Amino acid sequence: MASTGVAGRTWLAAGNNSAATLVVAIMTTIGIIGAGNIGSQVARKAIENGYDVVISNSRGAETLAELVAELGPKATAGTSAQAAEAAEVAVVTVPLNAYADVPVEQLAGKIVIDTNNYYFERDGHIAALDNGETTVTGMLQKHLPTSRVAKGFNHITAADITADSFPTGDPARRALATASDFADASAFVTKLYDEFGFDTVNIGPLEESWRVERDRPAYGIRQTTAELEANLAKAPRTV
Repeated sequence: MASTGVAGRTWLAAGNNSAATLVVAIMTTIGIIGAGNIGSQVARKAIENGYDVVISNSRGAETLAELVAELGPKATAGTSAQAAEAAEVAVVTVPLNAYADVPVEQLAGKIVIDTNNYYFERDGHIAALDNGETTVTGMLQKHLPTSRVAKGFNHITAADITADSFPTGDPARRALATASDFADASAFVTKLYDEFGFDTVNIGPLEESWRVERDRPAYGIRQTTAELEANLAKAPRTV
């Protein structure tokens, strides 16, 4: 289904659809690059929903032994290159100032979900972001020119990924946004959100993904589909 936002903008609001189902049917292994709060929680929900997970961090696979033991036999640890190589779909969840270290060759031709946000206090000022000339996920897409990058999980706290899910059709169900220049990438995020217990609002191409970045109305709050659509529509380009 779809609804109309500001100035005739159409947000694609969806829970489940045939395109997403077609994509997810052949995607069984998720490689997670970054094992912090978001990465660990995505791993938990992915395994709960039947995926195999290869997870990595910057400190070495041996430091993930406790997490892998908790996650169980469907999880393994590796380097970022190994996680990228094993992935049918990858989740990149590293600080923005480390995005240039994300493996390129191993992610070629793959869907990559970017959870990142820009915190100038941590990342240093990036003029192209400060001036509204690019987007966070657009930067990762440029770094991964042969991957199909989609925005996902960037405006929800880590704890809520496992604690705030509801069945399809529940009026209290929370909505999350995605954006991509590739239909199959946004379709996969839509399907994954649905499996995790969330509705989806598809913002459209990555050039519009700033609408759900930090300090915009949609960032970090719990919202239904209608509320998310409204918050996306009133977002300012620069803050």
